[in-house]
Amino acid sequence: MKLKDIAIYVKDRVEIEKLSLHNYISTENMLPEKGGVQTASSLPSISMTSGFRKDDILTSNIRPYFKKIWIANKEGGCSNDVLVLRAKNNCHPKFLYYVLSENRFFDYSTASAKGTKMPRGDKSAIMEYKVPDYCVPEQIQIADILSSLDDKIAFNKRINDNLTPN
Repeated sequence: MKLKDIAIYVKDRVEIEKLSLHNYISTENMLPEKGGVQTASSLPSISMTSGFRKDDILTSNIRPYFKKIWIANKEGGCSNDVLVLRAKNNCHPKFLYYVLSENRFFDYSTASAKGTKMPRGDKSAIMEYKVPDYCVPEQIQIADILSSLDDKIAFNKRINDNLTPN
C-alpha cells in the first residue's frame, strides 16, 4: 500500500487568536530525532494557520533529515512548514505515527525533497511512500507494543536525568 491509502493531508484552518504558545507547533519547537515538541517561543503574526486535531501526525517538511515528528495529544495550529497527516478509517493513528517515525520514511522524504539550502519534502512523493498492509486489529497490536517500549524508554530517561549530577 501507499501512504495515500491510509492517510490524508489535513487542510483544516484555525485562527491564531485561538492558539497559545502551548498548542502552536512550528519547525522551531519540534525536536529533532523524533523528540516530540516543546512550548513555542512565539506565535506568528498572521490571522490564520493550519489546524490539527488530537491523534494527527505532524512532521516538519523542512530539512526532513532532522526527523521531526509528533503525534498530537491536543488540538492546535501549526506553521505551513509542518505537514499534518490524519489516519483514514482503515488506519490506527498510532500505527501511522510509527510507520512515519521509521528512519526509512525520513530517508525517503529527504531523497524526494526539493531545494538545497532548506530542502522541503515533496508532498506528492510523500503520499506515494510504501507502507505495510495490516488490518486495523494488527495495527493496534503493533502500536501498543511500540508504545509500551516508548513509555519504558521515556521512564528510563527520566531516571537517568535524575541520576545525572547538576
